[in-house]
Amino acid sequence: MKAFAVAAFGMLTVSAAAHAVDVDLPRNLAAGCTGCHGTEGRAVSGSGFDSLAGLDQARIMQKLTEFKSGVRPATVMQQIVKGYSDDQLALIAAHFAAQR
Repeated sequence: MKAFAVAAFGMLTVSAAAHAVDVDLPRNLAAGCTGCHGTEGRAVSGSGFDSLAGLDQARIMQKLTEFKSGVRPATVMQQIVKGYSDDQLALIAAHFAAQR
């Protein structure tokens, strides 16, 4: 019986850790965007890339969704966004919208 209690406690501990929120996840996901869109979404002036910092979250998400579906043509973005789930794209959009 004691072994069962230890095993049950271990499973609860692992389960709790698996459901822990990673507060850095949005920033970490958005890090892949900074090569083109600049640190914290502030693109270099004249680079030809859009700055994302401070844009409306819904607008960023709309653009990402359009890239993912193929509605919005792009050379690279269509391939990049396919690597993210819709939930991850929402986190990325929220991260850039929060930048000032």
